[in-house]
Amino acid sequence: MRARIAVLPGDGIGPEVAREARACLEQVASLAGHAFQFLELPIGSAAIDACGTPLPDATLEGCLASDAVFLGAVGDPKHDALPAHQKPEKGLLALRKGLGAFANIRPAFLHPALVNASPLRPEVVRGTDLVIVRELAGGLYFGEPRSLTEDTGTNTLAYSRFEVERIARVAFELAMGRRRKVTSVDKANVLESSLLWRSVVKEVAQGYPEVALEHQYVDSCAMAIVTRPTSFDVVVTDNLFGDILSDEASVLTGSLGMLPSASLGGKVGLYEPVHGSAPDIKGRGVANPLGAILSAAMLLRHSLGLEAEAAALEAAVGRTLDAGYGTPDLKCGRNHVSTRGLADLVRVNVGNLLLGTPA
Repeated sequence: MRARIAVLPGDGIGPEVAREARACLEQVASLAGHAFQFLELPIGSAAIDACGTPLPDATLEGCLASDAVFLGAVGDPKHDALPAHQKPEKGLLALRKGLGAFANIRPAFLHPALVNASPLRPEVVRGTDLVIVRELAGGLYFGEPRSLTEDTGTNTLAYSRFEVERIARVAFELAMGRRRKVTSVDKANVLESSLLWRSVVKEVAQGYPEVALEHQYVDSCAMAIVTRPTSFDVVVTDNLFGDILSDEASVLTGSLGMLPSASLGGKVGLYEPVHGSAPDIKGRGVANPLGAILSAAMLLRHSLGLEAEAAALEAAVGRTLDAGYGTPDLKCGRNHVSTRGLADLVRVNVGNLLLGTPA
């Protein structure tokens, strides 16, 4: 396969983890006989410094001309004083919109080797394997009108039937390949937009009789995620609730640095670790690259159709964790190594898996 992959390193630890994920993709391509061309482009704070805007036109154009996009992280406190529409994070929102992505897929799988890395009791968290499907193109983050004065800040939460239908179908299709259960999360006891959400999800569910559907209010779901996480399979929710719940779910996996994500639905898929730019640890070599590497595996699977290579990269992460290695954020008495050191171990393992070499 020949593929063009846009790499947007971004800010903070973004370039560090993006570098390791790209190296994993390069190794997979080399060993499996593929040809990947990489195009590096600026976004976020780095783009503001270089081009005066968080998403330069050339960056979006380069992404749209690629087969997939990999993003490191966005955000830098040095630009906190900028007007809202000029801040680094606006570049990420504009990128998702420009790519047409409307479905954010965020798996939260607890590897058995990390059971003691979670702040939750092992008997509560062991066996966690859920996916949060977050609506990404609508809701409170994009609703109009919006305004800010000295006395009033206004945002609009609105969803159309079309927007709810398409994200619900993504969740049900995903559930069909998993344990066939969907939890739809809303706030239908307070919000009219949630009343529409719940009604439309029920309608979509009729086309998937094999899938069990339950509804939960977001506050109840937030409690359940940390008290009975193994009861969830696929969780579908709106933009704001999904943003919050997916970060909460990160504690189940031992570290925010473990979570990958894919933003799909448009012409080109966008892949990024869930963690932020973490400027406080930038350049220290302690950032966890596994969320980025697992995001690269999702890229191989969803955008390039390379299931075997994606599974090998995921298995290589598993082998590395089984051997007791991790970065300092995985606080469970592991053999702590650097960002590069951990990624090197993953690459050794993926090489062994793709070449059929015993571990």
